[in-house]
Amino acid sequence: MSKSPCISLCKFDADICIGCGRSKKEIKAWKKLDKEERKEILALARQRLDTLKRTGRRKKK
Repeated sequence: MSKSPCISLCKFDADICIGCGRSKKEIKAWKKLDKEERKEILALARQRLDTLKRTGRRKKK
């Protein structure tokens, strides 16, 4: 299974973590998800982080 994408920067902007790009719901469910569900969430998280970066709302660790 995939390791958590958490980078220990748990701050949220509109329910999305600006550190890893996951929603609070996705973070909470992470341990129970199968490999395919995690891949889907990671793809969505990358898109969200790109959006946050373009809008200047992404912070780095």
